[in-house]
Amino acid sequence: MHSDGSLLLLLSDKKMAYHKVNADQRAQGHSPYLDNDELQATALDLEWDMEKELEEPGFDHFRLDSAAQHHLGNSQSPDLDLEPIQPSSSPKGRFQRLQEDPDYISHYTRQAPKSNRCSFFRILKVFCTALILFIFGVVIGYYARKKCPSPPTSQEPNNPQIYHEILKEIKAENIQRIYRDLLEFPRGDDDADLAVKIQGQWRSQGLEDVRLVNYSVLLDLPGPASNTVTLQSSGECFYPSGQQCSTDPKTLHSPDLLYSYAAYSAKGTLEAELVDVQYGTMEDLIRVQAITNVTKKIALLKLGQSPLLYKLSLLEGAGFGGVLVYTDPCDLPKTADLADKAFMVSLNSGGDPSTPGYASIDGSYRQNRLNLTTLLVQPISALLARKLVSIPEDTAQRDRCTPLHLPAAGKKTISLTIQSVTTFKTISNVIGYLKGAVFPDRYVIIGSHHSSLQGYGGQGWASSTAVTTALLQALMAEVRRGWRPDRTLLFCSWGGTALGNVGSYEWAEDLSSVLQRNVVAYISLHNPVTGNSTLRPVASPSLQQLAAESQSFNCVEKARCPGYNVSSVQIQGDADYFINHLGVPATQFSYEDIKASENPSFLSEALFPVPATKTEELDPSFSLHETIAKLTGQVTLQIATAPVLPFNALDIALEVQNSLKGDEAGVPQLLAVASRLRDTAELFQSDEMRPANDPQERAPVRVRMLNDVLQGLEKSFLLQQAPPGLYRNILYRLDDRTSQFSVLLEALEHCKLHQSNETVQAVLSEVLNSINSAQVYFKAGLDVFETALAGKK
Repeated sequence: MHSDGSLLLLLSDKKMAYHKVNADQRAQGHSPYLDNDELQATALDLEWDMEKELEEPGFDHFRLDSAAQHHLGNSQSPDLDLEPIQPSSSPKGRFQRLQEDPDYISHYTRQAPKSNRCSFFRILKVFCTALILFIFGVVIGYYARKKCPSPPTSQEPNNPQIYHEILKEIKAENIQRIYRDLLEFPRGDDDADLAVKIQGQWRSQGLEDVRLVNYSVLLDLPGPASNTVTLQSSGECFYPSGQQCSTDPKTLHSPDLLYSYAAYSAKGTLEAELVDVQYGTMEDLIRVQAITNVTKKIALLKLGQSPLLYKLSLLEGAGFGGVLVYTDPCDLPKTADLADKAFMVSLNSGGDPSTPGYASIDGSYRQNRLNLTTLLVQPISALLARKLVSIPEDTAQRDRCTPLHLPAAGKKTISLTIQSVTTFKTISNVIGYLKGAVFPDRYVIIGSHHSSLQGYGGQGWASSTAVTTALLQALMAEVRRGWRPDRTLLFCSWGGTALGNVGSYEWAEDLSSVLQRNVVAYISLHNPVTGNSTLRPVASPSLQQLAAESQSFNCVEKARCPGYNVSSVQIQGDADYFINHLGVPATQFSYEDIKASENPSFLSEALFPVPATKTEELDPSFSLHETIAKLTGQVTLQIATAPVLPFNALDIALEVQNSLKGDEAGVPQLLAVASRLRDTAELFQSDEMRPANDPQERAPVRVRMLNDVLQGLEKSFLLQQAPPGLYRNILYRLDDRTSQFSVLLEALEHCKLHQSNETVQAVLSEVLNSINSAQVYFKAGLDVFETALAGKK
């Protein structure tokens, strides 16, 4: 009992102390609102939740009554004993409890409000102040948002509506107008003025960042007079076209005669026996060398079946001194009237010969490489070839498609004179940048060219540039409405293409370190329309599925889209560096005259003089140009806007396996590593690609990691070196007739000529290491994702 009484007394003393402190606080007059008990009660109500938290165990020694703190804080004595007050003693908590539980006992008595009217106005004043502040904040936020709009967001990936809006802006009449405008532009000796015009066209479409990039390079150009071929038996002199030599100044300086030459051939005069080597295959060389000594003789060579540079390397290795190149009339398209015309070829594998492997910038060391071969090479017409093999004119006219060959009886001795000249000249590239909104450091390149040699190669350059400009125009119309691609688009018009893709090589060598890291894909518009009967899509294995889907999505004329005949074969043009040195996936759409399987491959290496009206005769309505532009635009949009790059890893593995089928050199190690590559690619496709294409599981960091892996899929398949004319990228076959790796086929042919398998073993080792490197690359990509997931967990 004594203890109970003491406890009650202690509680009573604490309550009295509390009343005193509270009274003192009101006497201090810290706030005029404290005099109003009604307002005080309202404020106290708001702290009920805090009071409940204060009552939790563990807080007893960390809370002081606020009123007591204020009072003691004004005291002059620093040695006051601040006894902690229990949270349950808080007056604010007591007010809440009294309202909820009338039986709760407290010595605190609430005073009646002094003035209900005064209290109402004060509450109204607080409410109005809050309302004004709220309205003021809304107004500020509205105008701030209006003056500082948020950056445009990326459009929904793979949105057919966005694609439709862009592609419907591409119209045939627009392409035709641009094409004719380009042809009407007066051209000088070089392409500098034309490059400036293209730059102006692209800027006029709204593309702000358009650059003119110039390089001083070594070019091999026609000399002051035409090259000649002279029959020693009769003394007759012929120009490459087959017409007899003349002293008429107009004839001497005719562009058709001057530009019938092989750029970068050896120069001089060679008198020797003519030897018919047909297509210059290994079998042809074995046959010829078995019956005659070919040293320093002149080969009569048909164009086609394999790259010209490869065949010339074989002839040079065999000891020939010169070569006359022609196209057999039976190999030409039935509608082509080119049998009696000479043509131009380039012996340059790519870039400026004086700076092999590095850019022709100021200060670069220039090597003395005036000739790229020891052979004197001259293209001639089929008409001159007939005269050299002594086929009677009436027979030639009666049976135009009799394959030409030199009769075994009788020897022909000719004199060949080559007088082209090498000189340094400036070439210009036009580079336009449309910056990406999400991945501006990833480039999708659309490449065309504006280089031509006095009409040689036709007006393909104008078609190429017109299609590119029309596509750019359609894209910029959508950009003005707020759209942007996720990845940066580069529009490139190359110079020096006809002489060996000089402009594209120099620019790519100049920016090689950046492009190696940033380029995602190359889309070629080399010669969009060279015929009007067959659509020919070419794509690297990782892009074959996308190219096929694009045909079905946007095929203007169904009759001309027979099927998904997409192939990975070598192509002409400026895609060369990006495919063979950077390992960039590439694609190209074009219309051809006949199906590729109906004529020998590599005839397109010959650049014939074509009249300016030829293109409009092939496509008078420019509907074929429109189809190519839309197909190219469809693929471009897919690659540039898809969150996950639309590359197929499994298609690469399948292409590798198909290239080893039926191969005599298909050793078990090759087949085994190809099988492992397929297994890893399947796992990569199912575990990484499929989930990443689900927007619900698309984490930005994971997508970026995945795209980095996809971007490098084809780089493992680049060989250190390949025979001249053959791709270093082994994923590309020679033509549609061959299914095996071109380097393996060449090695097997080489074995026939030299009776040695060293070359075969060396190539097998390179191919094996390439496939294994790709498998390791895929596996490393999977391991990275597994590690990232484990770390996240």
